[in-house]
Amino acid sequence: MNDPIGDMLTRIRNAQMRGKSTVMTPASKLRAWVLDVLADEGYIRGYEKTTGEDGHPAIEISLKYFEGTPVIREVRRVSTPGRRVYFGAKDIPSVRQGLGVSIVSTPKGVMSDANARSANVGGEVLCTVF
Repeated sequence: MNDPIGDMLTRIRNAQMRGKSTVMTPASKLRAWVLDVLADEGYIRGYEKTTGEDGHPAIEISLKYFEGTPVIREVRRVSTPGRRVYFGAKDIPSVRQGLGVSIVSTPKGVMSDANARSANVGGEVLCTVF
């Protein structure tokens, strides 16, 4: 797999289109850090580290719905393995005029765009969520 974050976001998107309450993805630290930001911002209920059917570590993500519609309306991968996208602290773009969130990988850890601006650190914009 070349793009583990893109794979996880696609699994979330597909599960929400089918109306699933949970979705499984292979476990990694970076995926867990991205899920921490999604949970802190209120886009997912949470996640739990488990073991998959094949015995490998996995993460079970609990998706969040509001009146039958998914809370995550749009999730988009910005920085890909073939094209990395970096921004300084002052240049991090806002998503839908502040209604959405950008997830940024910074030297101080993975955080939302608002937290990165307040900590005055830039980094690689992993994805945007609205």
